[in-house]
Formats: sequence, structure tokens, C-alpha cells
Amino acid sequence: MKDFKNPDYYDNRELSWIKFNERCLDEAKRTDLPILERLNFLAITASNLDEFFMVRVASLTDVDQAGVKKRDIAGMTAGEQLKAISKKLHEFMKSQYNTLNMSILPKLNENGLHLIKSYKDLTEEQAKITTQYFEEIIYPVLTPMAVDSSRPFPLVRNKSINIAALISSKDGKNEAEFATVQVPDVLPRGFFLCDEDGTQHLILLEEIIKQNMNKLFLAHKIKSMGVYRIIRNADLTIDEDDASDLLLEIEEKIRGRQWGQVIHLSMEEGMDKKIVKYLVDSFKVKKDNVYYLNGPMDLKYFMKLHGLEGWDEMRNKKFKPAPVKEFMNGEKIFDVVREKDVLMHHPYQSFDPVVEFVKQASEDKDVLAIKQTLYRVSGNSPIIAALEAAAMAGKQVTVLVELKARFDEENNIVWARKLEKAGCHVIYGLLGLKTHSKITLVVRREEEGIKRYVHLGTGNYNDSTAKIYTDMGLFTCDEAIGSDATAVFNMLSGYSEPEQWNKLLVAPYWLKNAFISMIDREIEHAKAGKEARIIAKMNSLNHKGIIQKLYEASQAGVKIDLIVRGICCLKVGIPGVSENITVRSIVGEFLEHARIFYFYNDGEEDIFLGSADWMNRNLERRVEIVFPIEDEELKNQVKEVLFVQLDDTLQARIYQADGTYKKVDRRGKYALNSQDYFKKWASKQLKEEKPVKGDRRFIPKNAPS
Repeated sequence: MKDFKNPDYYDNRELSWIKFNERCLDEAKRTDLPILERLNFLAITASNLDEFFMVRVASLTDVDQAGVKKRDIAGMTAGEQLKAISKKLHEFMKSQYNTLNMSILPKLNENGLHLIKSYKDLTEEQAKITTQYFEEIIYPVLTPMAVDSSRPFPLVRNKSINIAALISSKDGKNEAEFATVQVPDVLPRGFFLCDEDGTQHLILLEEIIKQNMNKLFLAHKIKSMGVYRIIRNADLTIDEDDASDLLLEIEEKIRGRQWGQVIHLSMEEGMDKKIVKYLVDSFKVKKDNVYYLNGPMDLKYFMKLHGLEGWDEMRNKKFKPAPVKEFMNGEKIFDVVREKDVLMHHPYQSFDPVVEFVKQASEDKDVLAIKQTLYRVSGNSPIIAALEAAAMAGKQVTVLVELKARFDEENNIVWARKLEKAGCHVIYGLLGLKTHSKITLVVRREEEGIKRYVHLGTGNYNDSTAKIYTDMGLFTCDEAIGSDATAVFNMLSGYSEPEQWNKLLVAPYWLKNAFISMIDREIEHAKAGKEARIIAKMNSLNHKGIIQKLYEASQAGVKIDLIVRGICCLKVGIPGVSENITVRSIVGEFLEHARIFYFYNDGEEDIFLGSADWMNRNLERRVEIVFPIEDEELKNQVKEVLFVQLDDTLQARIYQADGTYKKVDRRGKYALNSQDYFKKWASKQLKEEKPVKGDRRFIPKNAPS
């Protein structure tokens, strides 16, 4: 038996995440994608980086500054991780801007959208229009901040874009002083100018301000200037034991995010050395955390271009989800679910039935209670509106709003207060734990007595992200699951912990052991000479105990296929350890988000869906729910998702023994994009005039024998 504690058997979590972001950047480099899709992927990498700096790099910085020398599963201290991260991210951001400047912008220009990098590139007429825009709209909003003995360096907001300048009196008698101007985020970042031939020219707000900086510092000369941006530590540390009101405590912490320690400083290339030194000294940033960029700050702005009207030829054809055939006859959801469980696959199938489920429950006179967990919801959520209506109609409505959902805390506070005002009973979860589970329970009075209807999902109750995240959801009125659902909400709202569960697997106290038991069962089957197989699809994998158990299973001869979109700390191809394990990552038009777990179990084929990844936080520090799929037809639908993704030859990247990810070697294989496969299936459903049963095509190429 190998020593599974060997740090060489594990990849560092943060470096593995950077590999994931590199896979996103690879999509931005694809010349076969429409140009706005490529630009959108580039923007996604920038958005990902912001959160990575604010949370992961910030957290490691805190640990390093505290002098903690504890090593992670890959054997690295926080300080060693920070150095490795900095090296990788400097290379990564250079690649980002090379992709933008050398590949994406020229292609945009060919398609009639030109990014103006400098004011000098404007025609005389364009310059006149832009100057007028500055004087009438921008100038009144700006607040130039000079720094001298009477005016200290101002507090610069997290993620804001700013222009630094060295200014001196026009007579040159005074030594140059530092000044800074925040680019206002209350105004559109981009200003469009249109030629007669329809060509659109885009100039960014900071370039307009730079050109007119002299109007902000009258009687002074601008000696040099440049754009910069900072990212602060935005990780929330909440002492829930001492917080008498969690909602108020989180509100206070959110405000503090704007002024946390600066852990990242970006500046445009060619910035005056005096400005650079001034900024580095003022923000107390280490040189490793200073990045010089050959292009605009904050590339995530370009996501907005993807959503603008027009330019349809420059992006993917708009996709329309298929209706869920079980609900196409106009029957009440309760009547349909009473007859059979219904499985949905988003965004290929519409999320509308989930919204309709809550809406019908709010209007149904026989519904007595609605209970739901909310982690992230959309800005104008129809589910929130339905819950409000239910409470106002006198129904018992209990909603767990997770206030600690990272970067959605502010939205969730608004929703929590709104629901409370409507008469809902709002709870904020268990002390010290995030509630990440996705569950809705409707209690209904029927002729036979009380019946419980349950929706369980792998994704959030968010009608907006349901259009771009791949998730699965189950409607059921199974009595055992209904009983478990009641126990979940009793646990969340009070102190009632069930001694055992009927069918649901619940974290943090039971789920990890359940997974380990199922892996152990496959190990025993393999040792007995039986076929043994595990397929698991998730967002991330870093739980050391689970990884060690997978290594043990691989040694025993269990065939293990993992579909892991992001972080994967397990290593493949280690002789005598992980030779029976494959890992692939799928990055495509939709964000792969569903968690699916398959255990062959000597032909019984146990299949589970849920909200939990195989991560420390999910299995040990969150309330998560994993639920079984028991109906044979529905099990085949879930297996289809797994086997099609295992057959993907276009979007899948296979994890290699050297730690890299490579596209599938397509020699002798057919071309298959798993997301396109299900889009085509959805399009077929839309063309059917009547619901068609058994019309999913099951591809068993990767199925157990």
C-alpha cells in the first residue's frame, strides 16, 4: 500500500484553479468561435481573476503575514503558494493582453467594431463630439484629488479604475505633486461613435478623461499620467458567536470590503517611474503583486459588449430551452408529479416549471406551507415575488436566505428584508455553516391527507443563471424524500437533528461518510473480481480524504472517470496509485455546474445528484443535499449526460500525468461537442407539436459492460 500522504500525489488548489482559468482563456483564443464569444471568454477570465485575488490570494496573504508555516496537501506553505501564484499570473495576464491585442481586437475591427486606444486616433469630428461629451456629462461628476502636506493620500475604492498624474505649476517653480482621479462607475465605461458606413468606434471613459486632464487642474501642467487599478482583500471573516444580528454584522463587513488591504495593483505599461513608486509605497504593495498591462484595465467590461443589441453575426445563435414535456399538457405541476418523478436538465430544458411550481403553490388554496432555501437569486426574481404572494395569502412560508453567499451578500440582505416585510419567516442558516443546498418543499392538503412535494436541484433558484449554467433538478412526491425534506428544514430552523435519513445524503455530518462508504463498496467488488466503476461530475475536487479513497479504489482496480470543471488536486497517472483514474474538464458555451455521482454497485447502478462538490468546504463546512435518482428512465437520462460528456472530443480537455490539460486526440474518433449534442436535442423538442415519450437518444459507448 502506497503512502497517500506524499505531497507529490496532490496538486496545489490555487495553481489548479489557474489551470482552469487558462482553459477559459484557450476559448478566447479559438479562431473558430464568433468574435464576441471569444471576447466574452476573455472577460470571464478577468472576472474570475478579480475574485481569485480578493478571496484566495487575500486569504493566503493573511496566513503568510500571520507567520503560519502550515503546509497544504501539496506540501506548500502560504508564502510558497503566493510566489508560485504570482509567477503564473504574471505569465497569464501577459497572455490575456496578447490575445486581446494581437487576435481579438483586429478581428473586431474587421467586423466593424473598432476600439480606440488613444485620443490621437480620433478624427477631428470624433474628437469634437467626445470633448463635448466630456464637458457636458463627465466633467461635472469628476473629483480630482491632489496630494500634498495638507491633503493626505485618498482612500481608493476596491476595483475602481483611477488615473494618477504628476502635476506642477505652469511656471515650473513648484516640485511636481501627485494627483489622482477616479473614473466614475456611475457613467457608462464605453462611449460609442458611429461612422456613416456603420462602423462603430468605442473609446473608454478613462481615455476621454486623460485627454482632458488639464481641465481638472487649471493653472497646472500635467507632466505625466497613467491608469491604475487596485484590488483589496474582500474575504469576509464573521464572528457569528459574537454577532447578535447576523444581517447587520454582514452589512458592516460588506462596507469594509471597500477599504481592505491592497493585495493587487495593476498599472498601464510605460507609467512614469515616479508615479509607480508613489503608488507602490502608498498602497504598501509587494513588487510581486504589481502588474503592468498592455491595454485597458478591468477586461470584464467587455462582457457588456456581448449583451448589446445588434452584432448577432458576431456571437452564437441565441439558444431557446426546450419545454419540459411532462408539463406541456397544461396540467398542474402537483398532478403531474403525483403520477411520476420528473427530471429536468437546464439550460437545455426550461427553468420555467421551477418558477411555476412556487407560483402555483402560492395560489393553490390547498397548499398549507412552502419552505425553500435561497443561495443566489436573480435581480428581479419571480420566485421571490411568488413567495411574497404566498405569505400575503396567509400560507406558512419559511425561507432560508444564505447571507454569506460570497459577493451576493448585499442582494440577499435586500431579499431577506423584502420577504420579512411580506410576512415570510426568514432564517439565516446554522451557526458557522453556509447553507448551499437547493431544496423547495410544498406541503399540500389532499383527499388522502397531507402530501409533500419536493424540488431538489444542483443549481441555484436563479432564473437568469439557469439560462447559462448546466444543472439538473428533480420534482418528486416520494414520501421518504418528503419526510427527509421536512427534517432538513426543521434542522435549519431549530435544533432538530435526525438520527438517520431515509434517502437524502446531507452535509456536513453525514454526506462525506456516505461517499466514502460507496467508494469502499466499489473497492470490495473490485477485490472480489467483479466489475467496479465510479463516474463523478463536479465543479472542483480537493478533499484529501476523498482523493485518498479514490487512490485506494484505483489500486484495487476500480475504473474511475472524473469530470471536473475547475480545481482538481488529485493527480492522474501516478504508477501504482492513480493509473485507473481519468480526469477531464469541459469548458464551453454554458458553465458546467451539475454535480452527478455514479456508482456501478455490482449492476445496481446507484446515481445521485446534488449541490456538493468533493471539496473540504462542501463536505465539512456547508449544509448540502445529495439525492438519489431511482426511476429507471430517469437514471438513463442522467447516464446519458455522463456518457456523452465522457465521449466529448471537442470541448473536453484531458488531465495529463505531467499536470497539463490537453484536447482529446481525435484520431479515429467522431466529432462530439457534448453541449451542442444537448442543444440539438432541445431544438428537436421545440419542433415537436406534441410531447414525445422516450425520445432521448442514449449513447452507451462509455457505459459499464
